[in-house]
Amino acid sequence: MNARLPFLAFLLLQFLFLDRISAQPITSAQIDRLVDRSMQAFEVPGMAVAVVKDGKVIHAKGYGVRSLKSNQKVDGNTLFGIASNSKAFTAAALGILIDEGKMTWDDKVIDHIPGFRLYNAYVTEEFTIRDLLTHRSGMGLGAGDLMFFPDSSDFTLKDVIHNLRYLKQVSGFRTKYDYDNLLYMVAGEVVQRVSGKSWEEFVETRIMQPLQMEASRGSFSRLPKNQSNIIDAHAVIDGKLQVIKRGTLEVGNSAGGIYSSINDMSKWVMMQLNGGKYGDGLSKTLFSKTMHDEMWTPQTIIPVRNPGPYNTHFGAYGLGWFLSDVKGYKQASHTGGLPGMVTQVTLLPELKLGIIVLTNQQIGAAFSAITNQIKDSYFGMTGTDRVKEYSDQMRENTAEADQITTEVWKTVQAEQQKTAAKPPIYFYTGTYHDNWLGDVLIKVENEKLLFTAKRSPRLTGELYFYKGNTFVVKWNDRSLEADAFVMFGLDYEGKPASMKMKAISPMTDFSYDFHDLNFTKVAEK
Repeated sequence: MNARLPFLAFLLLQFLFLDRISAQPITSAQIDRLVDRSMQAFEVPGMAVAVVKDGKVIHAKGYGVRSLKSNQKVDGNTLFGIASNSKAFTAAALGILIDEGKMTWDDKVIDHIPGFRLYNAYVTEEFTIRDLLTHRSGMGLGAGDLMFFPDSSDFTLKDVIHNLRYLKQVSGFRTKYDYDNLLYMVAGEVVQRVSGKSWEEFVETRIMQPLQMEASRGSFSRLPKNQSNIIDAHAVIDGKLQVIKRGTLEVGNSAGGIYSSINDMSKWVMMQLNGGKYGDGLSKTLFSKTMHDEMWTPQTIIPVRNPGPYNTHFGAYGLGWFLSDVKGYKQASHTGGLPGMVTQVTLLPELKLGIIVLTNQQIGAAFSAITNQIKDSYFGMTGTDRVKEYSDQMRENTAEADQITTEVWKTVQAEQQKTAAKPPIYFYTGTYHDNWLGDVLIKVENEKLLFTAKRSPRLTGELYFYKGNTFVVKWNDRSLEADAFVMFGLDYEGKPASMKMKAISPMTDFSYDFHDLNFTKVAEK
């Protein structure tokens, strides 16, 4: 054996150790440059970024403008819709009630909401409070989201809870992860029934006020009328970055309705990193360590197919948090998205590190690039350029999606030029009914075939012939970015009797769950 090998191995270990401890965390000036590059690369008008480390906010700053209309600057107190980052607040609210002995994670939902019903009777009877938060119901990804997305619909929370019974299971109960919003809305109703306060009031009085999150509210509608330091929503529509309609989730605030700022969210993150404690000398407790540990304990396995840049082997969903291993550390994180705004919160408790990114554009690559570049610096990873990486990936994904949609519209245009006989557009007219979305009217106006969802009027657009009995609906509101196939089914007499739908682009937001709809034509009276 070569006697020099142990010595060389020792030197190598020393080099790796010194390289690790000599890694310099990113500075505020470097974050400024990182954010500037990200905003340019992903066309983001404004954002806010905070870094919490060792119990202190070491960076919290706004960038760019709140709105392209006003050009007013984003600052640390500018309010953003944090969307699904609200889910962790819902989990915390339930944790507080459990600490008080008013319920348990494993209470049956029907004991608190007797009218709660899912498609399968057994699942209904066994469904627990814990199941509401863990995306393992057996329903598909985003099932039923069209009841609130886009937000023009007239569905109430009572309607949503009733209509859950019509959403068929696509996997076995507690066997598979499929992200869900509707059951977090049910969880908000549980908070109200157990506490006697609305979810919004409970979160504001029992979480936000103790943490001195003074500007934050449980929903957009609860913001003070004189509050003007709020972002507008933005998206690139037909190649141009512009302000779009603000998306609000009044029926589902417990799933994604909170508005908060980077300064306020830093207080929330510090409390989380301190295991539920806050205040001078961490003398106060929002929820117990037992509750905190449970929220950050894996409940539903999320398969990891590729270790990725952080050598991740395991993924799971806890209670309001995604959980994974990154570079040997535990990570708790979540993202949130509403039309024209997306956010991300990332916590590495062993490093006492928290990263918050809030944006007023709907491209998630922006927050991913910033968060991961900051993480890299704390992991001692050098030579990475997350802005370029995500920019290249976004261009590739967009090009693939554009190719798919372009081919569809080429077919539509070609069919319009053909003179071959096709069924007249009046052939398809009528009312088509789905058990949970309600009625859609197919009618002819000015020689155009039109689609209108009676309970969700933003789902209105012209139908263009595609192939056979399949059309493409082009929504009048182009900010939806969710054009879809509409396929008519015929009865034994060869007449339209049913209708199904599917999004065209693979980049369509999963909350446009057209594929979960099953329309039957309503007989004319």
